[in-house]
Amino acid sequence: MKLLIIGAGGVGTSAATILKRAGKEGEWAEKVVLADYNFTRAEAVAGLCGSGRFIPARIDARDRQSIKDVIQREGIDFVLNAVEPLFNESVFDACFEADAGYIDCAMTLSKPHPEKPFEKVHVKLGDYQFERHEAWRAAGNTAIVGSGVEPGMVDVFARYAADNLFDTVDEVNIRDGDNYSGGGFGFSVWATIEECLNPPLIWEKGRGWFTTARFSDPETFNFPGGIGNVEVVNVEHEEVVLIPRMIDCNRVTFKYGVSREFRQFLLNLEAAGMTDRDRLIAVGKEKITPRDFLIKTLPGPIETGGAVEGCGCAGAWIKGVKDGKQRSVYLYQVADNQDCIKKYTTNSVVAQTAAGPVIMLELLDSGIWNLKGVHGPESFPPVPFIERLEKYGFPAGMHEMDSEYAASQDKQNLRSTFPR
Repeated sequence: MKLLIIGAGGVGTSAATILKRAGKEGEWAEKVVLADYNFTRAEAVAGLCGSGRFIPARIDARDRQSIKDVIQREGIDFVLNAVEPLFNESVFDACFEADAGYIDCAMTLSKPHPEKPFEKVHVKLGDYQFERHEAWRAAGNTAIVGSGVEPGMVDVFARYAADNLFDTVDEVNIRDGDNYSGGGFGFSVWATIEECLNPPLIWEKGRGWFTTARFSDPETFNFPGGIGNVEVVNVEHEEVVLIPRMIDCNRVTFKYGVSREFRQFLLNLEAAGMTDRDRLIAVGKEKITPRDFLIKTLPGPIETGGAVEGCGCAGAWIKGVKDGKQRSVYLYQVADNQDCIKKYTTNSVVAQTAAGPVIMLELLDSGIWNLKGVHGPESFPPVPFIERLEKYGFPAGMHEMDSEYAASQDKQNLRSTFPR
């Protein structure tokens, strides 16, 4: 596969270094073009990988022709979109026009309901992409949307649980928490603002999708990997759009461990008008949005990652029935921040995010995953993905939670049912 990675920030850097670190196991990617608006940054990441198959290029992700030119010049088979989701439409459309496969970590953006934003949905995450499914299918091309860790890896966990661990599924609850110390933005400043301040999304059978208040319904969830209890709250996320499309269940939620101090910080930024993604303001001779100004001033994950200690956990908590008994299981991946920096030069959040699309691209290259059209990760067979997590340095775990089913079974036998 000839692969184009658009965006040489945290996720793009992680994807390239994961491929490099995999050695011969990663050579299914015979050419990796690393492209960024900042060519110097693309050169630096290509140099970090130190191999002739990693090639830098310059791309303007806002300009479809710029993207198509690189695709055609380099003979690209698949494009990994690792830029801010603000540019998803242009990258997605450019891939379609250039007949290249497409994969991203975050889907096209939502638009809140103009009158009742914290009750009703309007334009959902990924609506733009799924509306074009038939066109992609008819063209015989593949787009996988939401392929990171969340969404992405956890969607595969949910599909595995539905297929193998339950007879019927009641709830799929994505839970993300950490015990990081050191502060700062662990992920893209732009995307963090977007998902935390947009109306959170929930899905229920019979009701469909609806929204709720920001940071609503706090709960304490006990995370594995030595993390322990973390307060998590509702935020907007793609899994709530993706999972009900393919997994028969009654409810889907996403909650994330956003500290109370950080929630207030984001709300303060919004009150000061600094989170606006659309309004243009004059800065010298140029016009940029307030949020773009923040990106230029606040340190991002590359700048702050080295000072952070601790682990992050992403997982799917599934509730349902097995053999006539209530069952509750948490399937997860834990990554240590300092370990990821040593291995991939990037923090654990962006390294986890990059692992998902790298594995999915290998499965696409081998033909193990082979569906035409626009799909989420839960549309594909989950076992081959889970089996490859350990090979790439991100082993999965399974926690059998207290339930009627767990009380009736040998716990060691339960653990052995999850690919390790």
